[in-house]
Amino acid sequence: MERDIVIVGGGLAGLTAAHRLASAGPRVTVFEGSTRFGGQLHTELTADGVLVELGAEGFVARSVAVPELCAEAELGDQVIGQSRTLTYAATDDGLVALEPGEAARILGFQVPPEELGRGIRSLRRGMGSLTDALVATMGSNVELRLSTEAASLEPSGSGIEVRLVDGRSLRAGAVVVATPARPAARLLATLAGSSATDLASAPLLSNLSVSLVYRRSAVAHPLDASGFIVPANVDGAGVRACSFVSSKFAGRTPDHLVELRVFFRPSAEDLSTLDDQGWVERAHAGVAERLHISTEPDRWWVAPWANALPVHTDDHRATVAAVEASLAGLPVVLAGSAFHGAGIDAAVLSGMRAAFEIQESGALR
Repeated sequence: MERDIVIVGGGLAGLTAAHRLASAGPRVTVFEGSTRFGGQLHTELTADGVLVELGAEGFVARSVAVPELCAEAELGDQVIGQSRTLTYAATDDGLVALEPGEAARILGFQVPPEELGRGIRSLRRGMGSLTDALVATMGSNVELRLSTEAASLEPSGSGIEVRLVDGRSLRAGAVVVATPARPAARLLATLAGSSATDLASAPLLSNLSVSLVYRRSAVAHPLDASGFIVPANVDGAGVRACSFVSSKFAGRTPDHLVELRVFFRPSAEDLSTLDDQGWVERAHAGVAERLHISTEPDRWWVAPWANALPVHTDDHRATVAAVEASLAGLPVVLAGSAFHGAGIDAAVLSGMRAAFEIQESGALR
């Protein structure tokens, strides 16, 4: 089988690249190894109107690329800002309001001065609605395949042979690799040599969140902020931060309910030994006293992301540059937050850039 372009990875960067390339007319195939598209975007909406983000909750307010992509996917009127941007810090004496930008500094986020206090933006029906819209608006020249994993990429004339785990293969004029770093290293072993080996040891962090829904009457705190963070010198039962979801963005829950999302930076041991109930108990313990909560949560969702967050150190950036240098002259480009910066904005920009590079390379002629 032959296709003009193959995109390996159906997360946000891969879908963005497919969306942009499809408009140029080539036949595009997207292979996603899991059972759903969207990668770091994953939203659930309950029958009674509770919206739960299991992945990213939004994107930086300064982003131009994400609203642009939303407009292209017919979601331009769905972009919303935070209802509240105040953030508290947990202390031994209670919650203390922080100055704009102080929460980002304490958590180690790099935020330009002009962005301090602006918060983030999201979508009215959750970030997962962007995935749904991109999939729904793909042209007939795009084939989307779930549960289809690529095993390797090999040179084939002027193109690339894409070999699948199930033994099938197809030839592509160009390939976008939009997977996490370690799967990308396996795919690129032949094409990128030692630099791909270095990519396999890319530094990664794990994240886990627990979303808790309570009756509003059970929470005495006014929840008059976007949430609170827990500085390293404060005992927070392992909690790193808590987002007041139902206050942070309008319409996340019915008025009689509140939703809190509790974030952990779990150890490998915790991930392997604690079950969902254990994480829920830990999350509830981390917020109940501080927010004066009188009951157990009515509902909960646990979202573990093991080894899912790339750490963009100087060494990692050098490794990515070496991989891309090894691919020079080949119709293969990298896309995704594993390579070109963390976050939703970086993923979208990376997908757009990958599509542009393929179009400019002449691979479609």
